[in-house]
Amino acid sequence: MRTSLLVKDDRHDGAQTLLRSDHLASLATQSLIAEAELTPKPGLVDRRGRGAHDDLSLKLMTKSATALEPYFAAMAACSGAQDLSKDLRAELAEVGRDAERAMYNVTQGSNSHKGAIWILGLLVATAARGKSQTAREIVAVAGNIARLPDRAHTHGDIVRKRYKAAGAHGEAASGFPHVIQFGLPAMRNRRAQKFPEEICRLDALLSVMAELDDTCVLYRGGVEALDAVKSGAKAVLVAGGYGSENGRQQMRKLDRELIRRHLSPGGSADLLAATIFLDTVERGQNEVYKDRSEREARWNSLSLIIRQQSGALLGRHTLVS
Repeated sequence: MRTSLLVKDDRHDGAQTLLRSDHLASLATQSLIAEAELTPKPGLVDRRGRGAHDDLSLKLMTKSATALEPYFAAMAACSGAQDLSKDLRAELAEVGRDAERAMYNVTQGSNSHKGAIWILGLLVATAARGKSQTAREIVAVAGNIARLPDRAHTHGDIVRKRYKAAGAHGEAASGFPHVIQFGLPAMRNRRAQKFPEEICRLDALLSVMAELDDTCVLYRGGVEALDAVKSGAKAVLVAGGYGSENGRQQMRKLDRELIRRHLSPGGSADLLAATIFLDTVERGQNEVYKDRSEREARWNSLSLIIRQQSGALLGRHTLVS
């Protein structure tokens, strides 16, 4: 009888672990999709279009995020059953590399979420190790895992050596300081002021952009490009954030500049997804809250049409005159 009860308990614990792993994986995927759909983001793919990218779209980003969900679940499952060790780090890395291959297969070779696989994978794996964890507790353990050695090398590694920037690996190893010190506080501050969720998330993104040495930007444009991204994000926040008219004007200016220069703050976008994930887990929510930024996308499209029509009418008037 005692043996059968132990087996029954083990099966129950195993089923609960799988359910939690699947739930966390779903939240990670939802967080990636929420980041992609958030509109308008400067230089990034959103509901309006491709941003500064030639090879990505919102549809492709959504397909990529969805393809990663089973790999996030696998990371959560293996982490929940092991002690912190080099073996766990190696297993997580192997699942992560499988996830990268799945991503490239879905996107036909485009890098949609390579950094996010590392970041969200670590957070999912850590969140699976216990219930009712705070964001700070999750990032502390994630940092311990990140500091264990691995053999892989990325564009971020190249940029870290050239520009002495932390990159995604350094961010994780340091306990995600840009999420804890900037992303989460900015989002929750705006939420406390009763702003719509899309504005809370946009100002969280800008707060990260204003401080992060984004290796995606450094890789594309160097230090001068990074300075432009940081100063542009700070200008939006100083103007009142995206919830103010002056802030929206500064955001449109920044967006045009980044697209013109083919600059995409992808590292900041990944940390926004991490911010959304940690906020959702800490609050004990069953799903990521969907923002209403599709209204902003429709308004941007309508404004563009109005400006184009106004320009056409002005041109006709000039010809007639």
